[in-house]
Amino acid sequence: MISERLSPAEIGVFALFGVKSSAMAKRKARKTSRSSTKRKSSKPRSCQIAKLPKDAVALVVAMHAKPGQELLLQAELTALVRPTRNEEGCLQYDLHRSTDIPADFLFFEIWANREAHAEHKRTPHFLRWNARKDTLLAAKESTFWRKIA
Repeated sequence: MISERLSPAEIGVFALFGVKSSAMAKRKARKTSRSSTKRKSSKPRSCQIAKLPKDAVALVVAMHAKPGQELLLQAELTALVRPTRNEEGCLQYDLHRSTDIPADFLFFEIWANREAHAEHKRTPHFLRWNARKDTLLAAKESTFWRKIA
């Protein structure tokens, strides 16, 4: 049936003009019955973050690529993401690129404790990065943070 292949936005357009299939009616009935049994939260879903361990630390690393090295730097940083996320004490490891200054990159990391980050610096993927970073970076700044609220 066509309505089963439509996106929610497309279904909304059909509903706006009064077109409603039996599949759409069944889907709405299921959704209504499910939502009535779920407990409603007072907070939006995006604000519900799991409680961090007592010794958890955040690390913000800001980097600026040397001229002409932006794509190589992005490739090297991206190669760190998957193996680092699989490490024991890594709770979050996100890579960002500036929308205003394409040569600027930022890692936002959360570690279970400082020791977990120290262990990360001894992994093969980090040691590989550490050996290559000086040819790619014009500047680097990093700061540890502790959540207070």
